[in-house]
Amino acid sequence: MTEQTRVPSLNRRQLLAATAATGVALTAGTATAADSSSDLTDKPDLTGKSVLITGCSSGFGNLGAKLYAELGAKVFATMRNLPRAEGEALAKVAKDNNLDITILELDVLSEDSVNKAVAEAERLNGRALDVVVNNAGIGTGAPVELQDLETMQLLFDTNVMGYQRVARAALPKMRAQKSGLIVNISSQLGRVMVPGMGFYSSTKFAVESMSEQLAYELVPHGVDVTIVQPGGFPTKIWENGNQYTAPMLERADDERKAAYQQLVDGALRNGGGSTDPMDVPRGIALTIAMAQGRRPLRLPVHPGPKPQQAINQVSAQTQIAMLGNSPFGPWVKDVNGRS
Repeated sequence: MTEQTRVPSLNRRQLLAATAATGVALTAGTATAADSSSDLTDKPDLTGKSVLITGCSSGFGNLGAKLYAELGAKVFATMRNLPRAEGEALAKVAKDNNLDITILELDVLSEDSVNKAVAEAERLNGRALDVVVNNAGIGTGAPVELQDLETMQLLFDTNVMGYQRVARAALPKMRAQKSGLIVNISSQLGRVMVPGMGFYSSTKFAVESMSEQLAYELVPHGVDVTIVQPGGFPTKIWENGNQYTAPMLERADDERKAAYQQLVDGALRNGGGSTDPMDVPRGIALTIAMAQGRRPLRLPVHPGPKPQQAINQVSAQTQIAMLGNSPFGPWVKDVNGRS
Protein backbone atom coordinates (compact mmCIF):
# COMPACT_ATOMS: atom_id res chain seq x y z
CA MET A 1 0.00 0.00 0.00
CA THR A 2 1.46 3.32 -1.04
CA GLU A 3 1.33 6.52 0.97
CA GLN A 4 -1.22 7.88 -1.52
CA THR A 5 -3.63 4.97 -1.07
CA ARG A 6 -3.24 4.43 2.67
CA VAL A 7 -6.50 4.58 4.63
CA PRO A 8 -6.52 7.72 6.79
CA SER A 9 -6.42 7.57 10.57
CA LEU A 10 -9.83 7.70 12.24
CA ASN A 11 -10.61 9.22 15.59
CA ARG A 12 -13.23 7.80 17.95
CA ARG A 13 -15.97 10.14 16.73
CA GLN A 14 -15.34 9.14 13.11
CA LEU A 15 -15.36 5.46 14.01
CA LEU A 16 -18.69 5.80 15.75
CA ALA A 17 -20.09 7.75 12.82
CA ALA A 18 -19.02 4.97 10.46
CA THR A 19 -20.76 2.44 12.68
CA ALA A 20 -23.96 4.47 12.85
CA ALA A 21 -24.02 4.77 9.06
CA THR A 22 -24.96 1.08 8.89
CA GLY A 23 -27.89 1.59 11.23
CA VAL A 24 -26.01 -0.31 13.94
CA ALA A 25 -25.86 2.46 16.52
CA LEU A 26 -23.66 1.16 19.30
CA THR A 27 -23.62 4.41 21.21
CA ALA A 28 -26.12 7.17 21.82
CA GLY A 29 -27.70 8.50 18.66
CA THR A 30 -30.96 9.68 17.18
CA ALA A 31 -33.25 7.33 15.32
CA THR A 32 -34.14 8.27 11.77
CA ALA A 33 -37.55 8.06 10.15
CA ALA A 34 -39.77 5.20 11.21
CA ASP A 35 -39.87 2.05 9.13
CA SER A 36 -42.82 2.31 6.77
CA SER A 37 -42.59 -1.30 5.58
CA SER A 38 -44.50 -2.71 8.57
CA ASP A 39 -46.93 -1.40 11.15
CA LEU A 40 -45.43 -2.30 14.50
CA THR A 41 -48.37 -0.71 16.33
CA ASP A 42 -50.62 -3.67 15.46
CA LYS A 43 -51.58 -5.91 18.36
CA PRO A 44 -52.00 -9.45 17.08
CA ASP A 45 -53.93 -12.02 19.06
CA LEU A 46 -51.54 -14.70 20.36
CA THR A 47 -54.17 -16.53 22.42
CA GLY A 48 -53.42 -20.24 22.47
CA LYS A 49 -49.78 -19.84 21.47
CA SER A 50 -47.03 -21.20 23.70
CA VAL A 51 -43.72 -19.36 23.50
CA LEU A 52 -40.38 -20.26 25.08
CA ILE A 53 -37.78 -17.49 25.13
CA THR A 54 -34.12 -17.62 26.16
CA GLY A 55 -32.27 -14.74 27.77
CA CYS A 56 -35.21 -13.11 29.55
CA SER A 57 -33.25 -11.33 32.27
CA SER A 58 -33.11 -8.18 30.12
CA GLY A 59 -33.42 -6.78 26.62
CA PHE A 60 -35.56 -8.25 23.85
CA GLY A 61 -36.18 -11.44 25.84
CA ASN A 62 -37.57 -9.64 28.88
CA LEU A 63 -39.65 -7.21 26.82
CA GLY A 64 -40.91 -9.99 24.60
CA ALA A 65 -41.99 -12.21 27.48
CA LYS A 66 -44.27 -9.47 28.79
CA LEU A 67 -45.59 -8.45 25.37
CA TYR A 68 -46.44 -11.96 24.15
CA ALA A 69 -48.21 -12.71 27.43
CA GLU A 70 -50.15 -9.44 27.18
CA LEU A 71 -51.25 -10.56 23.71
CA GLY A 72 -52.57 -13.82 25.14
CA ALA A 73 -49.67 -16.25 24.81
CA LYS A 74 -48.54 -18.76 27.39
CA VAL A 75 -44.93 -17.73 27.94
CA PHE A 76 -42.00 -19.71 29.30
CA ALA A 77 -39.39 -17.08 30.14
CA THR A 78 -36.00 -18.61 30.72
CA MET A 79 -32.75 -17.32 32.17
CA ARG A 80 -29.71 -18.77 33.86
CA ASN A 81 -28.59 -18.66 37.50
CA LEU A 82 -31.99 -18.71 39.16
CA PRO A 83 -33.02 -17.49 41.63
CA ARG A 84 -32.04 -13.95 40.67
CA ALA A 85 -33.51 -10.47 41.00
CA GLU A 86 -34.45 -10.26 37.32
CA GLY A 87 -36.50 -13.46 37.58
CA GLU A 88 -38.29 -12.25 40.68
CA ALA A 89 -39.05 -8.91 39.03
CA LEU A 90 -40.52 -10.58 35.95
CA ALA A 91 -42.58 -12.95 38.12
CA LYS A 92 -43.97 -9.95 40.02
CA VAL A 93 -44.97 -8.22 36.78
CA ALA A 94 -46.73 -11.41 35.68
CA LYS A 95 -48.59 -11.73 38.98
CA ASP A 96 -49.55 -8.05 39.19
CA ASN A 97 -50.88 -8.04 35.63
CA ASN A 98 -52.34 -11.56 35.54
CA LEU A 99 -49.97 -12.64 32.78
CA ASP A 100 -49.33 -16.29 31.96
CA ILE A 101 -45.55 -16.26 32.40
CA THR A 102 -43.62 -19.18 33.87
CA ILE A 103 -39.99 -18.56 34.84
CA LEU A 104 -37.67 -21.48 34.08
CA GLU A 105 -33.94 -21.87 34.51
CA LEU A 106 -32.06 -22.44 31.27
CA ASP A 107 -28.37 -21.99 30.55
CA VAL A 108 -27.74 -22.17 26.80
CA LEU A 109 -24.17 -23.34 27.47
CA SER A 110 -25.46 -26.57 29.04
CA GLU A 111 -27.22 -29.19 26.93
CA ASP A 112 -28.60 -30.80 30.09
CA SER A 113 -30.01 -27.48 31.30
CA VAL A 114 -31.58 -26.78 27.89
CA ASN A 115 -33.14 -30.24 27.63
CA LYS A 116 -34.61 -30.03 31.15
CA ALA A 117 -36.10 -26.59 30.60
CA VAL A 118 -37.65 -27.44 27.22
CA ALA A 119 -39.03 -30.72 28.54
CA GLU A 120 -40.59 -28.94 31.52
CA ALA A 121 -42.13 -26.30 29.27
CA GLU A 122 -43.58 -29.02 27.03
CA ARG A 123 -44.94 -30.83 30.09
CA LEU A 124 -46.60 -27.70 31.46
CA ASN A 125 -47.92 -26.86 28.00
CA GLY A 126 -49.30 -30.35 27.53
CA ARG A 127 -47.89 -30.60 24.02
CA ALA A 128 -45.16 -29.27 21.76
CA LEU A 129 -44.21 -25.62 22.00
CA ASP A 130 -45.61 -23.39 19.28
CA VAL A 131 -42.69 -20.96 19.26
CA VAL A 132 -39.08 -20.90 20.44
CA VAL A 133 -37.29 -17.55 20.49
CA ASN A 134 -33.52 -17.98 20.60
CA ASN A 135 -32.55 -14.63 22.09
CA ALA A 136 -29.80 -15.26 24.67
CA GLY A 137 -26.47 -13.93 23.41
CA ILE A 138 -23.38 -11.91 24.22
CA GLY A 139 -21.33 -9.34 22.34
CA THR A 140 -17.71 -8.34 22.65
CA GLY A 141 -15.77 -5.61 20.91
CA ALA A 142 -12.13 -5.13 19.83
CA PRO A 143 -10.28 -6.23 16.66
CA VAL A 144 -10.16 -9.84 15.54
CA GLU A 145 -6.46 -10.25 16.35
CA LEU A 146 -7.12 -9.32 19.98
CA GLN A 147 -9.98 -11.83 20.34
CA ASP A 148 -8.22 -14.76 21.96
CA LEU A 149 -9.49 -18.33 21.66
CA GLU A 150 -11.11 -18.17 25.09
CA THR A 151 -13.29 -15.28 23.97
CA MET A 152 -13.96 -16.80 20.57
CA GLN A 153 -15.09 -20.08 22.09
CA LEU A 154 -17.44 -18.37 24.55
CA LEU A 155 -19.01 -16.27 21.79
CA PHE A 156 -19.66 -19.21 19.47
CA ASP A 157 -20.74 -21.48 22.33
CA THR A 158 -23.33 -18.93 23.42
CA ASN A 159 -24.50 -17.27 20.22
CA VAL A 160 -24.42 -20.23 17.84
CA MET A 161 -24.22 -23.53 19.71
CA GLY A 162 -26.68 -22.23 22.30
CA TYR A 163 -29.26 -21.70 19.56
CA GLN A 164 -28.61 -25.18 18.22
CA ARG A 165 -29.03 -26.78 21.66
CA VAL A 166 -32.42 -25.13 22.14
CA ALA A 167 -33.65 -25.88 18.61
CA ARG A 168 -32.60 -29.54 18.88
CA ALA A 169 -34.48 -29.88 22.17
CA ALA A 170 -37.75 -28.40 20.85
CA LEU A 171 -37.87 -29.69 17.28
CA PRO A 172 -38.82 -33.37 17.76
CA LYS A 173 -42.24 -32.52 19.18
CA MET A 174 -42.72 -29.63 16.76
CA ARG A 175 -42.05 -31.98 13.86
CA ALA A 176 -44.44 -34.53 15.33
CA GLN A 177 -47.26 -31.98 15.46
CA LYS A 178 -46.33 -30.64 11.98
CA SER A 179 -46.22 -27.04 13.14
CA GLY A 180 -44.06 -24.61 15.04
CA LEU A 181 -41.78 -21.63 14.69
CA ILE A 182 -38.11 -21.17 15.52
CA VAL A 183 -37.15 -17.50 15.85
CA ASN A 184 -33.41 -16.87 15.88
CA ILE A 185 -32.21 -13.39 16.81
CA SER A 186 -29.38 -12.39 14.50
CA SER A 187 -28.30 -8.82 13.75
CA GLN A 188 -27.61 -6.45 10.91
CA LEU A 189 -24.05 -7.48 11.71
CA GLY A 190 -24.94 -10.98 10.54
CA ARG A 191 -24.90 -9.61 7.00
CA VAL A 192 -22.64 -6.53 7.10
CA MET A 193 -19.44 -5.88 9.05
CA VAL A 194 -18.05 -3.02 11.09
CA PRO A 195 -14.34 -2.92 12.04
CA GLY A 196 -13.72 -3.50 15.71
CA MET A 197 -16.63 -5.88 16.30
CA GLY A 198 -14.40 -8.93 16.68
CA PHE A 199 -16.16 -12.26 16.39
CA TYR A 200 -19.64 -10.96 17.21
CA SER A 201 -20.38 -10.57 13.49
CA SER A 202 -18.88 -13.99 12.83
CA THR A 203 -21.32 -15.63 15.23
CA LYS A 204 -24.25 -13.83 13.67
CA PHE A 205 -23.13 -14.80 10.16
CA ALA A 206 -23.14 -18.38 11.45
CA VAL A 207 -26.65 -17.92 12.87
CA GLU A 208 -27.84 -16.68 9.48
CA SER A 209 -26.42 -19.69 7.65
CA MET A 210 -27.54 -22.28 10.21
CA SER A 211 -31.05 -20.82 10.37
CA GLU A 212 -31.55 -20.63 6.60
CA GLN A 213 -30.44 -24.20 6.10
CA LEU A 214 -32.74 -25.30 8.92
CA ALA A 215 -35.62 -23.42 7.30
CA TYR A 216 -35.21 -25.42 4.08
CA GLU A 217 -34.92 -28.74 5.89
CA LEU A 218 -38.05 -28.11 7.97
CA VAL A 219 -40.38 -27.32 5.05
CA PRO A 220 -41.59 -30.95 4.82
CA HIS A 221 -42.26 -30.92 8.56
CA GLY A 222 -44.41 -27.79 8.65
CA VAL A 223 -42.06 -25.87 10.96
CA ASP A 224 -41.09 -22.29 10.10
CA VAL A 225 -37.83 -20.48 10.84
CA THR A 226 -37.52 -16.70 11.00
CA ILE A 227 -34.22 -14.84 11.39
CA VAL A 228 -34.64 -11.47 13.11
CA GLN A 229 -32.09 -8.83 12.12
CA PRO A 230 -32.18 -5.93 14.60
CA GLY A 231 -30.17 -2.80 14.06
CA GLY A 232 -28.93 -0.78 17.03
CA PHE A 233 -31.25 -0.77 20.05
CA PRO A 234 -30.58 0.29 23.65
CA THR A 235 -30.41 -3.09 25.36
CA LYS A 236 -27.79 -4.36 27.78
CA ILE A 237 -25.95 -6.65 25.34
CA TRP A 238 -22.91 -4.36 25.02
CA GLU A 239 -22.92 -3.32 28.67
CA ASN A 240 -23.05 -6.98 29.66
CA GLY A 241 -20.47 -7.83 27.03
CA ASN A 242 -17.98 -5.46 28.63
CA GLN A 243 -17.49 -8.02 31.39
CA TYR A 244 -15.91 -10.26 28.76
CA THR A 245 -14.24 -7.57 26.66
CA ALA A 246 -12.43 -5.90 29.57
CA PRO A 247 -10.56 -9.00 30.80
CA MET A 248 -9.84 -9.98 27.20
CA LEU A 249 -8.10 -6.64 26.70
CA GLU A 250 -6.21 -7.17 29.92
CA ARG A 251 -4.95 -10.52 28.62
CA ALA A 252 -3.86 -9.01 25.29
CA ASP A 253 -0.21 -8.03 24.96
CA ASP A 254 0.75 -4.38 24.58
CA GLU A 255 2.14 -4.74 21.06
CA ARG A 256 -1.16 -6.06 19.70
CA LYS A 257 -3.19 -3.38 21.46
CA ALA A 258 -0.90 -0.62 20.23
CA ALA A 259 -1.34 -1.84 16.65
CA TYR A 260 -5.10 -1.19 16.90
CA GLN A 261 -5.17 1.61 19.46
CA GLN A 262 -8.14 3.47 17.99
CA LEU A 263 -10.30 0.35 17.91
CA VAL A 264 -9.17 -0.65 21.40
CA ASP A 265 -10.18 2.77 22.71
CA GLY A 266 -13.71 2.17 21.49
CA ALA A 267 -13.97 -1.48 22.51
CA LEU A 268 -15.94 -0.93 25.72
CA ARG A 269 -19.43 0.15 24.72
CA ASN A 270 -22.76 0.97 26.26
CA GLY A 271 -26.14 1.97 24.96
CA GLY A 272 -27.45 1.33 21.50
CA GLY A 273 -29.06 4.50 20.31
CA SER A 274 -32.37 6.12 21.18
CA THR A 275 -34.47 3.68 19.17
CA ASP A 276 -37.37 1.79 20.77
CA PRO A 277 -36.30 -1.77 21.69
CA MET A 278 -39.97 -2.79 21.74
CA ASP A 279 -39.85 -2.74 17.94
CA VAL A 280 -38.16 -6.15 18.00
CA PRO A 281 -40.69 -8.07 20.15
CA ARG A 282 -43.51 -6.29 18.29
CA GLY A 283 -42.10 -7.54 15.00
CA ILE A 284 -41.76 -11.05 16.40
CA ALA A 285 -45.34 -10.97 17.70
CA LEU A 286 -46.64 -10.07 14.25
CA THR A 287 -44.60 -12.93 12.80
CA ILE A 288 -45.93 -15.42 15.34
CA ALA A 289 -49.49 -14.45 14.40
CA MET A 290 -48.91 -15.06 10.69
CA ALA A 291 -50.18 -18.20 9.00
CA GLN A 292 -47.96 -21.25 9.04
CA GLY A 293 -45.84 -21.39 5.90
CA ARG A 294 -46.19 -17.65 5.25
CA ARG A 295 -43.74 -16.30 7.80
CA PRO A 296 -40.70 -14.51 6.33
CA LEU A 297 -37.28 -16.11 6.42
CA ARG A 298 -35.70 -12.80 7.46
CA LEU A 299 -37.16 -9.93 9.45
CA PRO A 300 -35.06 -6.73 9.44
CA VAL A 301 -36.07 -4.45 12.31
CA HIS A 302 -34.85 -0.88 12.72
CA PRO A 303 -36.41 2.55 12.16
CA GLY A 304 -33.30 3.73 10.32
CA PRO A 305 -31.08 2.22 7.61
CA LYS A 306 -31.29 -1.52 7.00
CA PRO A 307 -28.26 -2.13 4.77
CA GLN A 308 -28.68 -5.89 4.91
CA GLN A 309 -31.88 -5.82 2.89
CA ALA A 310 -30.04 -5.67 -0.44
CA ILE A 311 -27.92 -8.63 0.63
CA ASN A 312 -31.01 -10.56 1.73
CA GLN A 313 -32.57 -10.02 -1.69
CA VAL A 314 -29.48 -11.07 -3.63
CA SER A 315 -29.03 -14.08 -1.35
CA ALA A 316 -32.58 -15.29 -2.01
CA GLN A 317 -32.17 -14.87 -5.76
CA THR A 318 -28.85 -16.69 -5.69
CA GLN A 319 -30.23 -19.62 -3.69
CA ILE A 320 -33.11 -20.03 -6.14
CA ALA A 321 -30.80 -19.73 -9.14
CA MET A 322 -28.44 -22.32 -7.69
CA LEU A 323 -30.94 -24.84 -6.32
CA GLY A 324 -34.28 -23.94 -7.88
CA ASN A 325 -34.16 -26.78 -10.41
CA SER A 326 -32.54 -29.27 -8.04
CA PRO A 327 -34.36 -31.79 -5.83
CA PHE A 328 -34.20 -29.12 -3.11
CA GLY A 329 -35.87 -26.57 -5.39
CA PRO A 330 -39.36 -26.77 -3.83
CA TRP A 331 -37.97 -26.15 -0.34
CA VAL A 332 -35.75 -23.26 -1.44
CA LYS A 333 -38.50 -21.61 -3.48
CA ASP A 334 -41.00 -22.04 -0.67
CA VAL A 335 -38.79 -20.37 1.94
CA ASN A 336 -37.47 -17.58 -0.28
CA GLY A 337 -40.85 -16.85 -1.82
CA ARG A 338 -42.49 -15.81 1.43
CA SER A 339 -43.43 -12.22 2.02
